[in-house]
Amino acid sequence: MLLSGCTDRGEPLSAGHTPAAAAPVRLWPERTPAPQPERGKGENLPAAVPGVPPVPSGDIRAARLLTVVKAQTAAGSSLGGGPQFDSATMRRIRACATQPARCPVRTPQYRDLTGDGKAELIVGIETPDQSLALWVFTLDHGRVTRIMDAGATPLSVEIANGDLILREPTGTPGYDTRTVYAWDPRTRTMALRSMEFDQADSAAPVPKRTP
Repeated sequence: MLLSGCTDRGEPLSAGHTPAAAAPVRLWPERTPAPQPERGKGENLPAAVPGVPPVPSGDIRAARLLTVVKAQTAAGSSLGGGPQFDSATMRRIRACATQPARCPVRTPQYRDLTGDGKAELIVGIETPDQSLALWVFTLDHGRVTRIMDAGATPLSVEIANGDLILREPTGTPGYDTRTVYAWDPRTRTMALRSMEFDQADSAAPVPKRTP
């Protein structure tokens, strides 16, 4: 196959030969494929958080942060998973109102992740091993509903074009893992969209840890 361009005089100029496209070749086609996972297993499923009062205003900022966090931790596995915090972290969460300096719950963030023009609540909870539990909540007919539940040891947490992006260290010098969660209108959750091995961003700030 020949590609051509033009000279400054308008004359055709050959770009040389280009390699022919080759279709993918499947190895071991007789091998039985792995079964597809059952729907619901290993997914971030939307789940209304029990014990949180409805928010008739439609603004999730009206939901009390610590009420949401305590209700989510109390619900635990009944909402389809969630981190199991150690007893020390649970005590610090329960004492957040009276001991804010030791509270592992980071400042709440409000960003529109679903594209409906309304903010979601993004919650981060630090653990002693420097992991970060990440929850995202939205309002579904006035009910506070969890649409993302993930854990990470992030170098940074970013929002870009409605996507939530985690950058984590790897065991390979000079490289990080970049994980992207995006709103999926079919499952109505922040679903894992991509995970890639990326060159380390030396300028990425390291989050301050709560003492």
